[in-house]
Amino acid sequence: MDIQTVLIIILVGIAAGMLSGLVGVGGGIIIVPALVYFIGFSQKTAQGTSLALIMLPVGIFGVIQYYKQGHVDYRIVGLLAVGFLAGSFFGSKLALTISQETLKKVFAVLMIIIAIKMLFLDKPKKTDAGTKQSQVNVNQVDGS
Repeated sequence: MDIQTVLIIILVGIAAGMLSGLVGVGGGIIIVPALVYFIGFSQKTAQGTSLALIMLPVGIFGVIQYYKQGHVDYRIVGLLAVGFLAGSFFGSKLALTISQETLKKVFAVLMIIIAIKMLFLDKPKKTDAGTKQSQVNVNQVDGS
């Protein structure tokens, strides 16, 4: 994994943590699309990796199911966690300085932007998303 990818993943963790602290959204709203669009993960691998980050203590059985199918990348989980910890701290501090009405608007705009992107701006990929998935599965097996 190159340094640029590591930095992108940590920045995604920071953004997810900040939004979680700011408006109380689950990090998956940010993490899943970011892993799909920036890292090239399949939807299932993005969901499994996000679930592992956020739900390990209380969603361990869901994480195990994704892991058994090869849809969790723990290297990415660790990097996202680093960013998420810092981001959630600063996001929550910021949220406590913003009015209730402003927070509602920030949350609503975020949901609209994500919905528009998913509904109207996503283009079908010409190649199967299995390419990145195969790479993840190989890395999990050989430990690299």
